[in-house]
Amino acid sequence: MSFATVWSGQSLLLKTNLVRVEVDTQKGFSAFSIVGLPDKAVEEARDRISAAIKNTGFKSPKQKNQKVVVSLAPADLKKEGPSFDLPMALSYLLASKYFPAETEKKLFLGELSLDGAVRPVTGVLPVVQEARKRGFLELYVPVENAAEAALIEGMAVYGVRNLRELVAHLSRRDILADEETPFLPRKKLIPVPQTPYAYRQPETLLDFADVKGQQSAKRGLEIAAAGGHNIAMWGPPGTGKTMLAKALTGILPPLDLEEALEVTGIHSVAGALRETLITHPPFRAPHHTASHISIVGGGAIPKPGEITLAHRGVLFLDEFPEFDRRVIESLREPLEERVVSISRARGSAQFPARVILVAALNPCPCGNRGVAGKECHCPPFAIERYQRRLSGPIVDRIDMWVEVSRVEHEKLLEKGGGEETSETIRQRVLRARQAQAKRFKTWGLPIKTNSEVSAKEILTVIPLDERAKLALTVFAKKHDISARAAHRVIKLARTIADLEGHDEVTTDDVMEALQYRPKQLAS
Repeated sequence: MSFATVWSGQSLLLKTNLVRVEVDTQKGFSAFSIVGLPDKAVEEARDRISAAIKNTGFKSPKQKNQKVVVSLAPADLKKEGPSFDLPMALSYLLASKYFPAETEKKLFLGELSLDGAVRPVTGVLPVVQEARKRGFLELYVPVENAAEAALIEGMAVYGVRNLRELVAHLSRRDILADEETPFLPRKKLIPVPQTPYAYRQPETLLDFADVKGQQSAKRGLEIAAAGGHNIAMWGPPGTGKTMLAKALTGILPPLDLEEALEVTGIHSVAGALRETLITHPPFRAPHHTASHISIVGGGAIPKPGEITLAHRGVLFLDEFPEFDRRVIESLREPLEERVVSISRARGSAQFPARVILVAALNPCPCGNRGVAGKECHCPPFAIERYQRRLSGPIVDRIDMWVEVSRVEHEKLLEKGGGEETSETIRQRVLRARQAQAKRFKTWGLPIKTNSEVSAKEILTVIPLDERAKLALTVFAKKHDISARAAHRVIKLARTIADLEGHDEVTTDDVMEALQYRPKQLAS
């Protein structure tokens, strides 16, 4: 009887758990079992592991008259995915006494192919972060995941190409060949260099200078970027709403290292990571036919949706009223609480959702209502139904409503045009964000933008002078706006003041903020 153990980990529901991989071998009828709530992918590892071990040169577990039990602890935690292949194979080889090795404070991740090669896996970054907190010193991952893992300081990261290479590195001596063991000389791997943090701007980023005219919309998006406010743009088709939305990420501040690791971890767990480190705010634009689960997350085993993948960035919903009513209404909690709470029979989870929502919509189904030179063919009931798809609570949660009108053809054909670049606007946004950071630090608040100020703290953090209070009170009474809407006006006014460099919120700031309250979409 022989026993061995190594450590691994997984990220499930954006929660990271370290997993102890234990292997026990004993004489008996040939059997290979995996216990500890494995899913189908983990159960199928028996065949992958056996083939990989055989093709590495060792005797396959299925070729021996023995009983092999693999335990993944804790036993009450669901184990998913192929990332346990490598640690299970390694633990088996150690239990079988093929070579001596020290695995204390070392963690292993990787999928095995049948020839023993190590394939990349998802969710590496959160596991590395948790391993560092738990005092692990070395991490062994597939070569393709090594740069991602090396983002975390304080750990030696080794990129592994195949099982044979890992065994040669870990063995305390040369492995001499016999009937069950290949000859393997010791070969030390070199740790992967620390991956430096560097901001990389997306190549496909649109510049505000590429959008002709639309100064009011650009101003609105600048305010939205500075304070993290939700914004809706309405107007006829072809006026540049989509271009403006895509250009928004170009004026947002780059993610700092903590934010970059957080966003990268989310995309890594979701299997949507396309680069080593996401340093720019993400931009997500799901189609209006997207399902409720794909937007907010969910499933039998809850998974993050588009709103979580847009965390710290922009969620663009084009043709907003065309989304399913259930999808629109499900945005209530995320837009208010900045999290998505999902409960299912097989688990519950909270996913972060600190996004800037950008919604685009037409004045009517055909888009021509109120447009000069165009005729609207929509019947009155169709227009009313279209506009009623947005409930009052949803309208209240959108801070800014901006009209995007048609631009004269002469303006569109102008070369240059003196439009401000995204870089110029971003510098103003950065200054406003810095002013907010200084203010929140003074008050000891763990937030970054004005939009995150709670109702409890709003009048303390954002005081108004008497004239500003009077202007807001008169407007609130005249239009019968809700307390939530009034609070959003105050936070919006504070952002405008930050952009203008005002220490205090002035009446002009409040009046501009009131201009962004929702109006009738078209007369």
